[in-house]
Amino acid sequence: MVVPDPRRGHPVALYGRAAGRWERVVYRDSVAAGALFAAGAVLPVVGAGLLVRGAPATAAATWAALGGSMLCREAERVADALEGGDLERARELLPNLCGRDPSGLDAAGIARAVVESVAENTSDAVVGPLVWGALGGVAGVAGFRAVNTLDAMVGHRNARYGRFGAASARLDDVAGWGPARLTAVLAVLAAPLVGGGVREAWRVWRRDGDRHPSPNAGQCEAAFAGALGRTLGGANVYAGREDRRPTMGDGPAPGVEDIRRAVRLAKAVGVGALTVAAAAAAATDPPPTIHSSSRSPRSARLRPLAPRPGCSAVVGRPGTERWRTTDSAGRSSPGSPLWRGGPSSRPAERTARRRGRLGSTPWVTWWSTASTPAPCGDC
Repeated sequence: MVVPDPRRGHPVALYGRAAGRWERVVYRDSVAAGALFAAGAVLPVVGAGLLVRGAPATAAATWAALGGSMLCREAERVADALEGGDLERARELLPNLCGRDPSGLDAAGIARAVVESVAENTSDAVVGPLVWGALGGVAGVAGFRAVNTLDAMVGHRNARYGRFGAASARLDDVAGWGPARLTAVLAVLAAPLVGGGVREAWRVWRRDGDRHPSPNAGQCEAAFAGALGRTLGGANVYAGREDRRPTMGDGPAPGVEDIRRAVRLAKAVGVGALTVAAAAAAATDPPPTIHSSSRSPRSARLRPLAPRPGCSAVVGRPGTERWRTTDSAGRSSPGSPLWRGGPSSRPAERTARRRGRLGSTPWVTWWSTASTPAPCGDC
């Protein structure tokens, strides 16, 4: 991204601290308490987002939710340590990316952990915020990041959070379903950029994506494994507990050099996700602002259209709008319809259209000028 993530005081980190305080208030070892925790932490964020609209607000919220720069930066720091032969430093840095115990990991184990973390978090920290921001604006992107943060905090299968974190984990599975699969598709398409093949990456993703216990992480990791030509998965240790996961991919285990390849792939996926999100946002944009009148509906419908010379206007009911232009002599002539649609079914409105009368209710109008810097008062 153009504006990098702040090293301190990141909005997501601030939200995490607030959610941690809320957890201490409502924690009980039950599913109901966990559902209350999730609702109390997510609904206010979504509600606040619904009150804030506009492209600048959505852009600011998306920047706050994005974590791609931080993800790539942390991965490259681990790669630097491993390339320099500093295994202890790499172990110290690994908890910034994932929750597995680094004390017993060698260089290959750390490399696999980093690649898997980059794959999964590309969906959570990059693709998901972009997609939800395009579809839901500020409320969408803020809500998604809140859900994802709660899952990282309490969505663990252990004695404390096995029941309490169930609601947050399931909510994250639902919110991340689409972004995870978009991440996988984009990773497959970007495979040639890291020395892989689209066909092989597709085959591995479709074969291994459902092997992972997580319905979303497996999609991302399998696609990255196929694109990189490496095998991911295996035994992981979390707080002294070993968790064995099925392997994904057909190649050798990742090496130190594959960390930087995974970072390049994640950046390519981010560019692709940005393109998709921009297209989705453009497709769901509302129509242009309707110029309304302070007059009553009846008088507005009977107000005559008298544009000044050189000015053009769009008149008509939604779906039947036409250009009406004037030449230098002031003569008015209707143009072709802007959108496909039939004439009005109400005789009075058809008569008003033939006579060139315009209103704001139920009529709509947009204006554009051909020779003057400002709209004329009559249009």
